[in-house]
Amino acid sequence: MVRWVTAVVVLGLAAGASVVSHELRSGEPVLDAFYATPSDLPDEPGQLLRSSAWPGTAPDGATVTRILYTTTDSNGAPAVASAIVVLPDQPQATPRTVIAWDHGTTGVARSCAPSLMTDMFQIQGIPAVDAAIANGWAIVATDYTGQGTEGDFPYLIGEGEGRSALDAVRAAQQLQGANLSADTVIWGHSQGGHAALWTAKLAPTYAPELNILGVAALSPAADPWALANVIQEKGVQGALGVIVSWVLVPYSQTYSDVRVTDYVAPAGRGLVYEYASRCVKNTSLLVSVLSSMALSQDQPLYVSSLIDDAAGRRLRENEATGPFDVPVFVAWGSADEVIPASLQHDYVAELCSSGQALEYQEYPGYTHMGVLDEVSGLPHDLVAWTQDRIDGTPAVDNCSGHA
Repeated sequence: MVRWVTAVVVLGLAAGASVVSHELRSGEPVLDAFYATPSDLPDEPGQLLRSSAWPGTAPDGATVTRILYTTTDSNGAPAVASAIVVLPDQPQATPRTVIAWDHGTTGVARSCAPSLMTDMFQIQGIPAVDAAIANGWAIVATDYTGQGTEGDFPYLIGEGEGRSALDAVRAAQQLQGANLSADTVIWGHSQGGHAALWTAKLAPTYAPELNILGVAALSPAADPWALANVIQEKGVQGALGVIVSWVLVPYSQTYSDVRVTDYVAPAGRGLVYEYASRCVKNTSLLVSVLSSMALSQDQPLYVSSLIDDAAGRRLRENEATGPFDVPVFVAWGSADEVIPASLQHDYVAELCSSGQALEYQEYPGYTHMGVLDEVSGLPHDLVAWTQDRIDGTPAVDNCSGHA
């Protein structure tokens, strides 16, 4: 009976998806020629290839430009990535400090790039944008490789995330009239918090000409293995089944020892790739979530755990362990429903025990996205912390008081 009901549900979902497919497609971002890979690429990463006005709604008091640039992917191969650059309209005589923003989860498909979302400043959760503009700071926000551009997306893969972010800053410096300083502060949230930590870790060797003043990791997925373990304990179905596909597919594309066939039941392999084609913003994501819930009633979609074997080893490799040669600020909400606060407690304890100096703050009662709201106090604290880094104020280290 369960198998029969499951089959009916899946068929119903397929039929429903077919009926509304035009509506779903109409809400998806359109990849235009700007994101096409040029035929002749420079060998050096961080080279600006092209730029154009961003077609979305810019924040008040700023101009937004999208850029295409060279970078290096997770395996060290030449690649191309896209980004946006936010420049305050108010003229400034001295070079502008750069905020390198690493975005959180939007999906892993090419069409999930934040720069494709014309309302990204309303939905993407970049905190304190107005304050950054008022302070004269530029914001450089990478899409990472494989979003917008061709290539593999480095979801929770530190080498690829960090290189994309650093090369975006390098390329933005080449924009005519941008007047950007080498002084850079790195911000990131969720997946982007993981990326921000890796960006800071890689900077001394990958982009030594940039003067990284500090890194702020907000609700970071700093330990991918620990997060995968939490997901495994909850049971991989529904939305969690989709999220696992967002980890497994990029890892299989990056690491030859991680194979989708080792972790997914034969009948579900096509579905896992279909899940990985969905973006958070797209209404079609609901179809994937419902189908994952329905199929899990019949038999497990994932037949092996991601915390074991090759996938587990690779997840552990991508923990953002440092060392970090710059001031570190880690912040999260106590009511985070996506990355439990207990994981942040463990991560902070691990960093402190390793001798890493850092400032950390938990915001009581705030959720994963709610902590980015002005009312939480985090955006204010983030701006103040950033200004201290620019001013050269000694960083706070509250590891000594950590229990």
